[in-house]
Amino acid sequence: MAAAKSDVQKDIEKLSFEEALAQLEKIVASLESGDVELEKSIDLYERGNALKAHCEARLKAAEAKVEKIRLSESGDPAGTEPLDVE
Repeated sequence: MAAAKSDVQKDIEKLSFEEALAQLEKIVASLESGDVELEKSIDLYERGNALKAHCEARLKAAEAKVEKIRLSESGDPAGTEPLDVE
């Protein structure tokens, strides 16, 4: 079972943010419908949790790359600095 989870994690790591989010949205819709068997629901929930973590990591990485523009007192661009996200 641990090997299967490792394969699933590797599969998820290959996904772009948009692909992972689309899969996550499908999982949420399936779970909310209530038409999924218990065992399948558990599997879907676990994959959804991994997809959520992947999306959060992708967002944090993107935020780290974003810079904000500093303005001078006159309002003109005066350079950039890292974006503070809290």
